[in-house]
Amino acid sequence: MTMGSMMLAPAAAHAFGTNLVAVPTPMSPDYSIDESGFKSMVKHLVKNKCDGIVVAGTTGESPTLSEDELAHLIRLAASKAKGRARVIAGVGTNDTMSTVRRARLAAAAGADALLVVTPYYSRPSQAGVATHLRAVADATDLPVMLYDVPHRTGLPLATSTLYDLAQHPKILAVKDATGDIAQAMAVMADCPMAYYCGTDGLNLPYLSAGATGVVSVVGAVRSAENAALIKAITDHDLPTAREINRDLIPAATALNSIATGGAVAAKVALRELGVIAHTTVRPPLTEATPDEAAQIVVALAVHAETSARSA
Repeated sequence: MTMGSMMLAPAAAHAFGTNLVAVPTPMSPDYSIDESGFKSMVKHLVKNKCDGIVVAGTTGESPTLSEDELAHLIRLAASKAKGRARVIAGVGTNDTMSTVRRARLAAAAGADALLVVTPYYSRPSQAGVATHLRAVADATDLPVMLYDVPHRTGLPLATSTLYDLAQHPKILAVKDATGDIAQAMAVMADCPMAYYCGTDGLNLPYLSAGATGVVSVVGAVRSAENAALIKAITDHDLPTAREINRDLIPAATALNSIATGGAVAAKVALRELGVIAHTTVRPPLTEATPDEAAQIVVALAVHAETSARSA
C-alpha cells in the first residue's frame, strides 16, 4: 500500500466508521415502517460496537422506500445513534436527478455520509457513471462512499473510473461487493480511496489486504465479533483474526444465502434475538419460509456454541 492510501484511511474511518452494518428496515405486517423496531435495532447495534449504520442500502430495501421514508429513517437513526455511530444514507438510484434529490434530503435529515450505488439497469458508459457519481458528490458537503456491486447492477466500476473518481475531494471510499479481491488489492495499492469489504465471506482477506473496514449484513447480529475481527487485524494478530472469522462463518453464510439472504434473512435473525417483532419485507421480496427460518436459527445457534467454546 502506498503512502497516499495509508494517509487517507484515517480520514475515511472518521467519515464512515470501520465496523459498518447494512441495516434492514423493520416493517409491520401492513408494510409500514416499524419505527419501534428500527429504534430497537439501532440501540442494539450501537451497544454491540457498530460505528457506522448504513440506512436504506440494498439490505434496507431501498428500491421500495419513498423519499419521505428515507428522510424519516435517517432522522431516527441520527437521533438514536447520538454521535456514537455514523449514519450513512443509501441514496443511489438509476436516475441522476433523483439521486441528487435524495442526497440533499439525506443531508438535511442529519446523515453523516452517503452511499451511492452505480446507476443500474440503464447501463451507461463509464463516462456516464463518473458524471452521475460526481453530480451526487457535488450536491452536498457530505463524504461519499461508492457502492460497486455488479452482480446486482450489471455495471462494474472500471479501475480507471475508480482512479478518476478518487480525485474528487468528497469521494473518499468504495464499498466493494465485486468479490474480486485481486482487483481490489491492485487498486488499494496505489489509489487514494479507502476500501470497505461488502461481502461478509471475504471480510478477513480484504482487511488483511488493507481495507479500512466492512459494510456487513451479518453485523446486524454479530457486530461485536466484526469489531473484534477488525481490531485483531489492526493489532497484526492474524491467528486471532482467523479464529474469529472461522466462528463467524455459519452466521455469515446463512444471512447471505438462505432465503435469498440480505433483508429477508437478517430480519429472521433479528427477530430470533428479540430485537424486532416482524420479518415482513415489501414485495417483490417474500419472507423466509418456516424451513428457511429454521435453517437461519440453527446457523445462529451453531455460531453461539462455537463462540462459547472459544471463550
